[in-house]
Amino acid sequence: MSAVKRLFSYVEIKTKVTSVFPFLMTLAYLFAHGAAIDLPRTAVFFFGMLLFDLTATSINNYEDSKKTGQPIAFSRKTALRVTLFLFFLSAALGLWLVALTDAVVLLAGGLCFLFGVMYSYGPVPISHGPYGELASGFFYGFLIPFLLVYVNVPQTLLTYAFSNGTLAVEFGLMPLIGLILLAVLPFCLTANIMLANNICDCERDIAAKRFTLAYYLGKKRSLRLFAALYYLAYASAAAMAIFGLLPPTSLLLLLTLVPVQKNINAFFKKQEKGETFILSVKNFLIVILTHIALIALGGLLPAWGPR
Repeated sequence: MSAVKRLFSYVEIKTKVTSVFPFLMTLAYLFAHGAAIDLPRTAVFFFGMLLFDLTATSINNYEDSKKTGQPIAFSRKTALRVTLFLFFLSAALGLWLVALTDAVVLLAGGLCFLFGVMYSYGPVPISHGPYGELASGFFYGFLIPFLLVYVNVPQTLLTYAFSNGTLAVEFGLMPLIGLILLAVLPFCLTANIMLANNICDCERDIAAKRFTLAYYLGKKRSLRLFAALYYLAYASAAAMAIFGLLPPTSLLLLLTLVPVQKNINAFFKKQEKGETFILSVKNFLIVILTHIALIALGGLLPAWGPR
């Protein structure tokens, strides 16, 4: 296996859809609302985001190899060097973005770095407890859209000022509500990938003393949550279209419920890592790719209100 293939295997390059597609969804949202895209800031954010996503995965695989003996693509010494290189490169891009923006990006980006490391590293990693789905959904589903909107049109979300030792912060209520609703869909889809993984691995995780959400809920309630998160994702998109926060074309997303429901039914019947876990990834792609296309298509409609 070539060094490039081993690197891609180590950082699980195929799983980066969970960061790239929320990024593209938010770009489509900005386009549909007629917002100007700051290309330099957006490019720095994209590469910094992607590199840190690779960093978080490499930390996870490095720590798993240490705790469970799980094989990795490199020697442990080389794997550590790769992980540190990715970390410092992503941190450098993050600081560059802060220099182009302000302290809000520093705080939000720092939070991403902190939890990205804590997800897999430390005596009690987030991924070993019942909060993994919540953390992954929040950081991929909400913080990526928040940061991308903020680096392009910061004044729409919040403004702040220091005066006489006082910090005054003002929020753009409707844009913030719209962003929160927009984040519901990638939050749910991302959380469901992890939930499906933990449902499939529940017995193995217990043996390894990893007590995930699937352990605490049990299989039946975990499966109900799995289905409910998809329905919540659809409800958020439909509500945004009905109330004019997304173009009316977004209502067509409901048509994808047919193949998604078929995959939900198949996963309810059998939860096998090598056989049915992939259905959560397929559902992610079906929903979010269609969502992106419909938002972008709606943005081309000259009669749509927000434009």
